[in-house]
Amino acid sequence: MKEKITIGLVCLARKTFDFEAAHEIYKKIQEDLKQIENVEWEIRRDLIIEIEEAKESADFFASKQIDALIIISGTFALGHLVLELNKVIQKPILLWGLKELPYDGGRIRLNSVCGVNLNASNLYKAGVKNFHVVIGDKVDRDWVDAIRVTKAFLNAHIGVIGSRAKGFFNLDVDELNLYEKFGVLIDYYQLSDLFNQNIDYHKLSERIEQIKSLFNVSDLNSNQIEKVAELIIKFKIFMEKNQLTSIAIRCWPEFAEKFGISPCASMSILQSEGIILTCEGDVLGSLSMIAQRAVGGETPYLADFSQVDFEDNSGLLWHCGVAPCNLWDGQCERSLDPYFAGGKGVTADFVMKSGEFSILRIDYAPGEYRVFLQQGEAIPMDKVLKGTYAKVKFSEHISKVLNKIIENGIAHHLSVVYGDYIRPLEIFAKIKKIKIIK
Repeated sequence: MKEKITIGLVCLARKTFDFEAAHEIYKKIQEDLKQIENVEWEIRRDLIIEIEEAKESADFFASKQIDALIIISGTFALGHLVLELNKVIQKPILLWGLKELPYDGGRIRLNSVCGVNLNASNLYKAGVKNFHVVIGDKVDRDWVDAIRVTKAFLNAHIGVIGSRAKGFFNLDVDELNLYEKFGVLIDYYQLSDLFNQNIDYHKLSERIEQIKSLFNVSDLNSNQIEKVAELIIKFKIFMEKNQLTSIAIRCWPEFAEKFGISPCASMSILQSEGIILTCEGDVLGSLSMIAQRAVGGETPYLADFSQVDFEDNSGLLWHCGVAPCNLWDGQCERSLDPYFAGGKGVTADFVMKSGEFSILRIDYAPGEYRVFLQQGEAIPMDKVLKGTYAKVKFSEHISKVLNKIIENGIAHHLSVVYGDYIRPLEIFAKIKKIKIIK
């Protein structure tokens, strides 16, 4: 389900143009917008023509705590109006221009596009660059989805259990810089906080049966299966108790030794249920997955770009066995395996399903955030490896995709989600003034 947001809507006009026709178009737009899922609309139903009306509208929208504002240029209008609205609201803006009406022998009837031009120029030269523009009869729904990402980040509470994994310096974040850029706060917990989480052990049997129904567990002993079930319950209670949107986990090297198994299998099941968990203390991996879920992506997961075959023009998105088990290809056997961490691993093994997918990595380098975006297709392959993986192809040659990752120093974890979710995240990056690499 897409992130719920609140958007303000206003239509500007000037009486020297056909403002009455603009008002009729505006009424129709209001009805159309109400069909968009998970958006609460705060609407000024009358046209905004005078400066005082813009000031009153700004106060109204501020009181409603909107997440963004759509400003329709019903006709060309005074340049003051947008600036008065932005002065108070200071939220992302969609400048919406209408198609010109048929000529009737007089002056141009709406001159809406010129109005958008005026407003965009005024905002830009005032240093306000978080606006987006659409011209036509319909709202840009990708912009609406981009606003969902900004809201999801403001609502996000990310927990780090342990820290990042040993040696993974490239997954580190500057916490206060992250707060300044996205409004995200991080809280840290010890591994022992999770291990010692109290649970109702009478509920284990239900999870044990679930595990056996999902996976071939013939390579595990009963204690390992019970540990997977126990950890599922501990994760859920821990997240609920601490009101966490996501957990980034130091899943090795200590986890298996101190708890008895690694968390991979438990994470695979929980992620299939819509819970966002990331390996190796990867906070920005969590953030990338939250972004994809905010725009409607189901069960995103982290993968390494592990293998490239230049002759076959394909790559392998692989990880040690943590991907959501609902994304399996439906052909191979899903199994749990203790191969990892000296026989204490308990990771999921299966091939990911085929289909179109989108990649996102919100990444940090000193002084800047970057958004890495790619779209590709997962194609069928046999189960020939341990872990969870997909063979993939991109529209560009695999060597070019790899070069973009390497040359820009992108971290080795990529968030993957099935479907096309590229454009909303491009717009989000523009709103946040983040460099796009694609």
